[in-house]
Amino acid sequence: MKILIIEDETEIADGIRNYFKPNGIHCEVAANYKEAVSKIGSYDYDCILLDLMLPDGDGFDILRELKKENKTEGVIIISAKETLDSRLEGFNLGADDYVTKPFHLAELLVRMQALIRRKNFNGSNNVVFNEIVVDILSKTVSVNGNKLDITKKEIDLMLFLIGNKNKVLSKGAIAEHLSGDMADMLDNHDFIYAHIKNLKKKLAKAGSGDYIKTVYGLGYKWEDG
Repeated sequence: MKILIIEDETEIADGIRNYFKPNGIHCEVAANYKEAVSKIGSYDYDCILLDLMLPDGDGFDILRELKKENKTEGVIIISAKETLDSRLEGFNLGADDYVTKPFHLAELLVRMQALIRRKNFNGSNNVVFNEIVVDILSKTVSVNGNKLDITKKEIDLMLFLIGNKNKVLSKGAIAEHLSGDMADMLDNHDFIYAHIKNLKKKLAKAGSGDYIKTVYGLGYKWEDG
């Protein structure tokens, strides 16, 4: 799971990032409008946490930019503004939820997880694909009722593939999802092949079908059969 925190207050951004990290969530931070627009244009995220008051721009303009670029990320506004007008404007521009500062990090985490489940997995905590069950909250995978010994990266990879079922995902897109903007600093994406190989091996050993397909020269996709 990869999110973008658009927040100019370092203490708040760091607090969110440190709280979310043990839950297997990769957090990137944009401290101003210019940086936020650059990241939104270059990367895809599962969710965006958006402060409305930025030093060089307006959070509402970021919502307009997301709509202009046809981006589908879920957006939760985190703001000290508590007026009805600001809430209505945020929702009218495409925000999915609104949390007023100060907030409890536990509540923000739950709201974000619920938003991602609604958008990607029809609101369910369990992602079921034939004999495979992925429990998003407990970060476990079962095949025919038997739990797999699997890493968080492998779970993230599986959810990314299932969430984009029948769609070819390039190695670059997978690297970006797993590593965020750090993917740009990597010399190659060989680690993606290693993750795919390990995941396929573990699923096959557990008796799962072969759903991960290699599309030579393009990338990988998850398909039934």
